[in-house]
Amino acid sequence: MNSPTPSRRSLLKVLAIGAVASLGFAPALNAADTVKIGVLHSLSGTMAISEISCKDGTLLAVDEINAKGGVLGKMITPVVVDPASNWDLFAEKAKQLVTQDKVAVTFGCWTSVSRKSVLPVYESNNALLFYPVQYEGEEQSLNVFYTAASPNEQLVPAAEYLLSEEGGAYKKFYLLGTDYVFPRTANKVLKAFLKAKGVPDENVVEEYTPFHHQDYQTIVGKIKELAKGGKACVLSTINGDSNVPFYKEFANQGLTAADCPIMAFSVAEDELRAMDVPPLVGHLAAWNYYMNIDTPANKKFIAAFKKKYGADRVVDDPIEAAYYGVYVWAAACEKAKSFEVDKVRAAVYGLEFDAPGGKKKMDEKNQHTWKPVIIGEILKDGQFKTVWQSKGLVQPDSYSAYLWPDASKIPKPTGGPK
Repeated sequence: MNSPTPSRRSLLKVLAIGAVASLGFAPALNAADTVKIGVLHSLSGTMAISEISCKDGTLLAVDEINAKGGVLGKMITPVVVDPASNWDLFAEKAKQLVTQDKVAVTFGCWTSVSRKSVLPVYESNNALLFYPVQYEGEEQSLNVFYTAASPNEQLVPAAEYLLSEEGGAYKKFYLLGTDYVFPRTANKVLKAFLKAKGVPDENVVEEYTPFHHQDYQTIVGKIKELAKGGKACVLSTINGDSNVPFYKEFANQGLTAADCPIMAFSVAEDELRAMDVPPLVGHLAAWNYYMNIDTPANKKFIAAFKKKYGADRVVDDPIEAAYYGVYVWAAACEKAKSFEVDKVRAAVYGLEFDAPGGKKKMDEKNQHTWKPVIIGEILKDGQFKTVWQSKGLVQPDSYSAYLWPDASKIPKPTGGPK
């Protein structure tokens, strides 16, 4: 095997993910010695259950990179703001970061409505956002790098698994989500996929609840009725703290994974910390990373996270994506020898990197990330057992082929240089 070129060695050095080094007490730095980044996650409100941990993953990466000398010789200074699960406030805080704090890049958002809210800010100012959460697709902005899954890296493989003999050959699907853009568009993709696979419309039920919804008694009753005939499952795009009462009511009404499995797209190890897990054993989730990946790099990542935030903490897919997003940006800056958005953007395309969950890469054209797809089954300790995994990395689609059968009509990217 050929030895890496000097530039390749430099890139690998920046991207290497190791244990956190002790920073000690450093002297005060002036502005010329630092580069500011924005961290835009809800630290309060209904989405805090998920977003605080993404903030934590981002800051862990900052600590590690600073311990190795920073980026282009500058220490990273994070500017952390709290949009408080308020979508209008997301736009306001994003504008503050870009126009007042003059950050070089922002890492943040969870819900698609928050991302849609800030998108005009980043596009009008040609600023850069790294978005760490799986989403519904149907978007490609030159001002956003999507480090989590597109629909063909999560939604479609999950539904395909449930249709398969291996996954249970399910025939009836209850599509339940929170009432905003991600669940509604995700379910549009899922319905188009199921229709293409021959599932009749009458076998697909679709329902939505508001953010922070707490009473799932009636809805679970409907699911129980659907499950009476067998071969029924739930595809859940519920987001935030509503997952807690939903799963609790599911168990209260005597439903188990054997009766009607839930395939979740927004419940991972971190959300399970807030739930009574034993009744949830056997339910499923589709992600691109799980904490149980048994590699030295992942063990170092977990150890570093626990050391910084507490032994009781866990990591999950969005935390990993938030974490390595900072490394991707740092590597692109080193490669471009610049913090300028247009130069950094060009340097990200096609960039290969090592993440806690293994090797990944940024797409050469569409702002998204090549990732493996992994379907996991909930265990009683709040971890997941892998029941299916893709062969290698999956090429991401920013627009679903099930909604855009004619690829020539796919919209062109928005945003970019002015």
